[in-house]
Amino acid sequence: MELYTDETRSQVLTRFHFLRQQLEKTDGTPNRCLADFVAPKHPTPNIQHPTLNDHLGAFAVTTGLGLDEIVKRFKAQHDDYNAIMAEALADRLAEAFAEYLHQRARQEWGYGRTENLTCEELIAEKYRGIRPAAGYPACPDHTEKDMLWKLLDAEKNTGIRLTESLRHVAGQQRERTLLRPPDSKYFAVGKLDRDQVLDYHLRKGWTLPEAEKWLAPYLNYEPNDTTATGSGPSG
Repeated sequence: MELYTDETRSQVLTRFHFLRQQLEKTDGTPNRCLADFVAPKHPTPNIQHPTLNDHLGAFAVTTGLGLDEIVKRFKAQHDDYNAIMAEALADRLAEAFAEYLHQRARQEWGYGRTENLTCEELIAEKYRGIRPAAGYPACPDHTEKDMLWKLLDAEKNTGIRLTESLRHVAGQQRERTLLRPPDSKYFAVGKLDRDQVLDYHLRKGWTLPEAEKWLAPYLNYEPNDTTATGSGPSG
């Protein structure tokens, strides 16, 4: 997925890299990739993408600033219950904050102004669009989070920090991209055969061992097995 410097879409700012499901399916559903929910670079006559102009939304939020001190104070008083509850409350508030920003984005894009969804429908995600995150099933590569962090200048603007492995320092924070096609949906990439990992490491500019390290939980082969070519659809 290419992002451009301005509306002329003449200069590439950066790229996000995604993976595609390789599970053999028998029900006619496609092997999905997040890039499927982005307008194609070249004209394609279809309903989903009537024009080439598309936009990506993104945000990073936290409700955990100062939480460490509160938790430490409770634990110093041997009050484990309130320490746990403080963390749980901050975590739920972070998710609510993410939900609110997604709603606001839908309204500002226009199509969300007439939603009129109940709380139950919001919880069931009956709205249009998704907010996938790097490190989750649809985008298992945590390093894609680093690019988003730089685009948002997230640490400077929010105080949120990431570990060396690109995990959150605290759990009470969320970062998401926003994709808006009506048919976009969440999915799990699942296991990856060697053919797609070979393609992916070239697209990312990595060595093969680097790709296998970051994608280790999802590999459908042993990294040192050079005979493993995979039998599923290639990425």
